[in-house]
Amino acid sequence: MEPIRALIVDDEKPARERVRRLVARDPRVELAGSCAGGADAVAALRAAAQAGAPVHVLFLDVQMPEMSGFDVIQALGAALAAQEIPEIVFVTAHDEFALRAFEAHAIDYLLKPFSDERFQASLDRAIRRVRAGRADLMVTEMQALLAGGASRSPLSLPAPGGPANPNQGPLTHPRALDRIVVRGGDRVRLLPVDQISWIEAEGMYVKLHTRDGATHLHRALLGTLDRALDGRRFVRIHRSAIVNIDLVAELRQDPHGDYVAVLRDRTEVRVGRRFRERLQTRLGQQI
Repeated sequence: MEPIRALIVDDEKPARERVRRLVARDPRVELAGSCAGGADAVAALRAAAQAGAPVHVLFLDVQMPEMSGFDVIQALGAALAAQEIPEIVFVTAHDEFALRAFEAHAIDYLLKPFSDERFQASLDRAIRRVRAGRADLMVTEMQALLAGGASRSPLSLPAPGGPANPNQGPLTHPRALDRIVVRGGDRVRLLPVDQISWIEAEGMYVKLHTRDGATHLHRALLGTLDRALDGRRFVRIHRSAIVNIDLVAELRQDPHGDYVAVLRDRTEVRVGRRFRERLQTRLGQQI
């Protein structure tokens, strides 16, 4: 089995060395390196991803000069694809950042000084999350294979947002997602996209709102889903929102001339000005 790759980021050398020794004791884990600052960490993670060996677990200090642990997380959202962003374990001497760390979807928060046993429990949890994520990817790949048919030619679809050029031959496009793999605890759920009413950006995650009023947190960037979903059904109307156009009941204009999409369940989702043209293109008419 391929080892789990880990990167350590801490501006204090003794702290880096201790985590390095603890990581080295676990044969399941391969040390990808250690960094003394946030900028070096972002560069190292980007280089690892480009080399085809992305880091799976990041042990990250919070308080560092020039670039904090939270700044690193924000930078990763722009530097890496969603599937390349590692699981985050914060390692810090300051407990006042715990709530913010979990709001950033860190899987653990190690408060210095911590015991070897406490570190091992955190590492075990990180490994379980990484392997579960690989299971998600396997399910997705199997789903794509079964949907597309290994022995059939790729499905021809018009480009999202408009028809193919009639002067060109048939254009092939990846089949749009019809299910999203949602992980929760020890279960992996295949959520049919037709159950989704709208999708909301949530940092390095998205929140999937379904017709029954439930929400599901899914590790992906909104832009990634925007490209993967069927553009005839799902339209990005704001930098932080995608809606299922079949469930939009009306568009309501406010006194400033901006629009709000009102869904059938009366949920209101603002239409960003720079996304209005995309909505009009999908509707085939001005609003």
